[in-house]
Amino acid sequence: MMTDSLVKLFKRDLNTLKIEIESYKNENNLWLIGDEIKNSAGNLCLHLVGNLNTFIGATLGDTGYVRQRDLEFSLKNIPRKELIEQIEDVTTIVVSTLKTLTEADMQKEYKRRVNEDFMTTEFFLMYLTIHLAYHLGQINYHRRLLDK
Repeated sequence: MMTDSLVKLFKRDLNTLKIEIESYKNENNLWLIGDEIKNSAGNLCLHLVGNLNTFIGATLGDTGYVRQRDLEFSLKNIPRKELIEQIEDVTTIVVSTLKTLTEADMQKEYKRRVNEDFMTTEFFLMYLTIHLAYHLGQINYHRRLLDK
């Protein structure tokens, strides 16, 4: 079933996110920005955690999570240890939520915003894996460019 593949992808990429955050030689460099680099790795990490807690945890898993998206980009200097804990927590939420979904759940409409085109839960979950991978690549480049 599609959920098995999604679980594998989310676990793989969230583990890679954790490794990227752990790989910064200087923890302060997680929060650096540059001339053309507007988002720090720390803020991208917070954004990914908030995104998955919202669209998988709260919406599909009924966790009660309330997103404060503006803080994902405005908070600074969160300790690396706390970022890692947030990644581990959201991994648990994502995996446990996905494992509860049936094939019928996957074909239900996922409504994120009013006036948005029709999409299934399956389609939106695939989108979320791409979103995670996109920002994961940005974090990898951020680390290699700015963590010197």
